[in-house]
Amino acid sequence: MRLKRETLNEILRFGIVGVVATLLHYGIYFALYNFINVKIAFTIGYALSFIFNYIFSARFTFKKKTTVKNGFGFGAAHLFNYLLQITLLHVFLWLGVSKPLAPLPVYCIAIPTNFLLVRFVFSKFR
Repeated sequence: MRLKRETLNEILRFGIVGVVATLLHYGIYFALYNFINVKIAFTIGYALSFIFNYIFSARFTFKKKTTVKNGFGFGAAHLFNYLLQITLLHVFLWLGVSKPLAPLPVYCIAIPTNFLLVRFVFSKFR
């Protein structure tokens, strides 16, 4: 039962960090997309939220120290996540979803995938 409770607590903490990181990402994207290329605005938002996300995922979500190993693993997981998100953003824009709303379905697909990748990183690379 302990393992299940800890996993549920991790998911809850991941959700809290994820919501804040996603709001940060979306807020930066939303502030910039009218002034610069949408993909660049999306990338700038992603990069800034990545920094926040790494620190808080390590210390708050998974209760680990930030290390070179887990930093590299987190970066690799987020490189995959970024590529998934930018591809999905392209798809949703191509399908006609408006620029302000296009990131929202992207997050719905990418965030659960990211949880699994990041959880693996922090459980394997201490």
